[in-house]
Amino acid sequence: MRMIEMKPNEPFRKELLKRSGAFNADALSSALKIVEDVRERGDAALFELTERFDGVKLESLRVTQDEIEAAINRIDADLYAALKKATLQIKSFHERQVQQSWFFAREDGALVGAKVTPLDSVGVYAPGGRALYPSSVLMNTIPASVAGVKRIVCVTPPTKDGSIDDALLVACKLGGATEIYKVGGAQAIAALAYGTESIGPVDKITGPGNAFVAAAKKIVSGDVGIDMIAGPSEVCVVADESADPSLVAIDLMAQAEHDPLAACYLVCFSADQAHDIETAIAKHMKASTRADITHESLETQGLIVVCEDMEQAVEAVNVIAPEHLELHVSDPFDVLGQIRNAGAIFLGAWTPEAVGDYVAGPNHTLPTGGTARYASPLSVDEFIKKSSIIQYSKEALLNDGSTVMRIAAHEGLWAHAQSVALRLKDDLYQMDGK
Repeated sequence: MRMIEMKPNEPFRKELLKRSGAFNADALSSALKIVEDVRERGDAALFELTERFDGVKLESLRVTQDEIEAAINRIDADLYAALKKATLQIKSFHERQVQQSWFFAREDGALVGAKVTPLDSVGVYAPGGRALYPSSVLMNTIPASVAGVKRIVCVTPPTKDGSIDDALLVACKLGGATEIYKVGGAQAIAALAYGTESIGPVDKITGPGNAFVAAAKKIVSGDVGIDMIAGPSEVCVVADESADPSLVAIDLMAQAEHDPLAACYLVCFSADQAHDIETAIAKHMKASTRADITHESLETQGLIVVCEDMEQAVEAVNVIAPEHLELHVSDPFDVLGQIRNAGAIFLGAWTPEAVGDYVAGPNHTLPTGGTARYASPLSVDEFIKKSSIIQYSKEALLNDGSTVMRIAAHEGLWAHAQSVALRLKDDLYQMDGK
């Protein structure tokens, strides 16, 4: 891992991170061609692209109820129980986020408020490739279901034999998906955004994916809502002298094994401490089943920041604005209040980031690439919309009418002012308003 030793009072600059984006120009160009193809040719394009990219010739895109029931019957009992427990705890957390419509009555008779309405339909992308993530299916479908979305469409690439992984199908069922389709990549995003003969369009698309999926989400954004354009996953671990080097090491590796582009940041307080952690990584690596991916990630994307004190360390964290932040420190609550930018914060040595990935309850779909400066985790809020409610009485319009007309006159909007004046002309000008 690359190492930077900070000097006293030296500010940490984001240029030191050398972050890669969610996608490159080639991915954007390729995704644009795919999106346009699907818009023009619909299902025909989906079948051809699935055969080209996934190596399977499908006769139908939609997963049948029989396939779902077969997956439920085949899945390992312990895995099913684990997914069921995760479902219950994720649902319990997200139920606490549900908002209600509200109204406020002023003394002059005006009524203002907000009407909360779930989206009609959402599309959830479930990635394939290096790893299958039923946990991501749960994290995207459950908050949509809790929000009250009636149509939840899940898309995922098929395997070489044209099937979908049993755990993914079970997660779709547990999470509340109402439709499942065997299609992935940029073509799946296009189908969700614009619709085809088999797949009806949705109002919003969520879920992680590769560079082509991220590029496609950027292309369709505006025609359809999206959650975020997620880049490579990342973790930042702050380790003081109380931290166990072995635990810090395995937590860094747990993020690195996702993808060669996954970014791992270690913020510690001495070069000797960093060396101990790297030694522990080397020891763990001997047993890793994903050693090649983990090693490449740590070597190409890993960064160690050696700080003079906790104040400098916290400032480095706030500049990094990591997706996941682990505080391996003696008093994590003392540090917590100083953290301004992080997607999810894990407190203390007993809280590995993996519990957040699977079962703790908070959503693991988090802002990446420093976007935690302004973005939040996926939540029930992503699956609702709010309509402002306004009702005025005559008294209320009398109270506010002159204000409206003065501002409208300044902006040169004659009809705005006149729409108030005509309603109040009997009171403003002693004229009969009937």
